[in-house]
Amino acid sequence: MMNIKEWVVRNGELAASVTGGILTAIAWATSHIHEDAAIVLYILAFIIGGFSQARQGVKTLILERDLDVNLLMILAAIGAGCIGYWAEGAILIFIFSLSGALETYTMARSSKDISALMDMKPEMAVRYRDDIEEKVHISELEVGDVIIVRNGERIPADGTIQEGRSSIDQASITGESIPVDKEAGDEVFAGTLNGEGALYIEVSASSESSLFAKIIALVQEAQSEMPKSQLFMERFERIYARVVLGITVVLMLAPPLLMDWTWNHAIYKAMVFLVVASPCALVASIMPAMLSAISNRARKGVLFKGGAHLENLARVQVVTFDKTGTLTRGRPVVTDMLMFHGISESECLTAAASIESLTTHPLARAIVAKAGEQGLTLERPTDFQAVTGWGVQAYVQSDFWSIGKPGWFEEAEICEQVRKELHRLEMEGKTVIVIQRNDTIAGLIALQDQIRPEAQTLISRLHTLGVRAAMLTGDQEKTAHKIAKEAGIDLVYAELLPEDKLRIIKELQAQYGHVAMVGDGVNDAPALAVANVGIAMGAAGSDAALETADMVLMNDDLANIESSIRLGRKMNRVVKQNMIFAGAVILTLIFSNFVSNIPLPLGVVGHEGSTILVILNGLRLLRQ
Repeated sequence: MMNIKEWVVRNGELAASVTGGILTAIAWATSHIHEDAAIVLYILAFIIGGFSQARQGVKTLILERDLDVNLLMILAAIGAGCIGYWAEGAILIFIFSLSGALETYTMARSSKDISALMDMKPEMAVRYRDDIEEKVHISELEVGDVIIVRNGERIPADGTIQEGRSSIDQASITGESIPVDKEAGDEVFAGTLNGEGALYIEVSASSESSLFAKIIALVQEAQSEMPKSQLFMERFERIYARVVLGITVVLMLAPPLLMDWTWNHAIYKAMVFLVVASPCALVASIMPAMLSAISNRARKGVLFKGGAHLENLARVQVVTFDKTGTLTRGRPVVTDMLMFHGISESECLTAAASIESLTTHPLARAIVAKAGEQGLTLERPTDFQAVTGWGVQAYVQSDFWSIGKPGWFEEAEICEQVRKELHRLEMEGKTVIVIQRNDTIAGLIALQDQIRPEAQTLISRLHTLGVRAAMLTGDQEKTAHKIAKEAGIDLVYAELLPEDKLRIIKELQAQYGHVAMVGDGVNDAPALAVANVGIAMGAAGSDAALETADMVLMNDDLANIESSIRLGRKMNRVVKQNMIFAGAVILTLIFSNFVSNIPLPLGVVGHEGSTILVILNGLRLLRQ
C-alpha cells in the first residue's frame, strides 16, 4: 500500500495546484462579504499553489545564477497582488501550477517504466547445489550456478533451462503480450515471470550483467539525454527570460516618469506583459511530446537512449541492415535434398544426421533438425572424425560416410550431373553439403539462412516513407544479392569486414544524409557507433551491440523500425505545431496588451491555456 510520502511525491504537485484553485474560488466568493479574509485566502492560494514553481525558480537563480519561466510567473503573480489584483494573481498561479503538474505527469508516464522494472527485479533466488536448496541474494549468484524457479515466481537471473518446461511472460523484457513456451536448452531472462511449470536454470550472467540490468540502464539514460531542440529551447528560455524581465522593468518605470501614466496603471500593464510574454508554452512544446513518444515506444518493446535519437530517426534517409541475425534469423535450414545413384533420401539423411548429431556446428544442427521433422531414428556412428574446416566422417552400420564442403572431395569423384546441380544451388546463394557413401557421391544437401517474415513488409513500408534500405554483410556476393532481392533491398554491399561497414556508413551519410544501422553482432558495433542512429537487436544482440546502439528492439521485431520512424516524424510535427501555436499566442497577447488593453485575467487564461494545450497535444503521442 502506498504510504503518505510516496503519495506526496507522486501527486503532491497536482494536489497543491487543485488546492490553490479551490482556495482561489473560496476567496473570490468571500471577497463580496469580507475583503480582508479573502486576501488571506488568496495569499494561502499563492503559497500552496505556487510553492513548487517558486522553489524551482529560486533554485535556478541561486545555484545557476539564471532566470527561468517559473520565477517570471511567480513575480508576475506577486506584482499583481501588490497592486490589488489578488484574484488575477491567484488565477495565474493556479493555471501555471496546473500546467506544471501536467508536464510532471507526462514525465512520470515516461519514467514509470523504470520504477515498474525495478519492482519486477527479484532480490532473492533459490540456488540448488549438492541436492540442497538455499535461498540467496541475487548478487551472490555466479555463472554456472543452478537455480530453481517455481510457478508464478519471477526469474532472478539470465540463464538456460536445464530441466523443466513452462510458459514465460516476457512482457517486461520484449514487450510480447503472449507468454512464450520454453523448455530445456532455451534461454530465459531475469525479471520475466514463470508460468505453470517448475524450472531448473543454469545462470549465464551475473545480476549486474543481465539483460534486465542493461534495460534499466538504457531507460535511465533515456531520461537524462535531451534532444538538440530541447537544449536549444532551454538556452533560448534563459536569454528570453532576461529580455522579458528587462522590458517589464522599463514598462514599470518609464511611462510614469516620461508620460502621464499612474504607477498603478504602469505596473498593471507591466504585469500583463510579464504574463503574456513569458515563454511557458514554448518551453513546454518539446519535452512532453518527446517523453510521450519514448514512453509509447517502450510499451512496444523499443528502448531509446534519449530523445535526441528519436529526433534523429525521424530524419533518416537510409536504413542499413546487417544480414545474419538481423534480416535473417541467423539459423540455417535445409532447403534442398538431391539424391544420386539410387540412394533413398531417408537413408542418406539418417546417416548424415546421425554423424552430425555429434557436432555443434549450425549446419549440423539444421541437418539433425530436418531428420527430426521427418521422424527418422538416428543410428550410433563409430570411428567418428572431424576434419577441421572441411567436414566430418564416420561409419554408420557397415558404410563409411563423409559429409562436408564440395572442395573436400576429389574432382574425379564428382560426376557431371552432381557438378551441374552443385553449381545451380550455389548460384541460388545456398550453402551446399556433399554426402559421400564409401566412394560414391550419395547426395547433396543445400542449406540457407531464412529471411525474417517481417523483413519484406518492413522494406516495402520504408519505401513508402521515402527511405532507402541497404544491406551490409560479410557474406558472399551471391548469397547477399539473393537475400536482398527477396527482401526488396535497394543497395547491397557484400564480403565486408567491420571497418568496411564503417566506411560505407560514412559514404552513405555523405550521399543521402542521416543513416540508421541495424545490427546484432560485435562486428556491427563500429558501424552502429558511427551511424546517426544505431539500432540493436535486443533479444539476440551482443553486449557490444547493445551498449553501442542508440535504439534497442527488445523483441527483435523489425516492424518497430518503420513505426518508430513514423512516430519520430509525428513527434517533430507536433513539436513544430506547438512552437508555432505558442509563438502566435504570445505575439497576439503582447500586441493586444499595447493596443486594446487586455485585462490581466484574459492574459493569464490565454497564456496559460496555450501552455496546457501544447502539453495535451504532446500527450497524444502516448496513444499512437
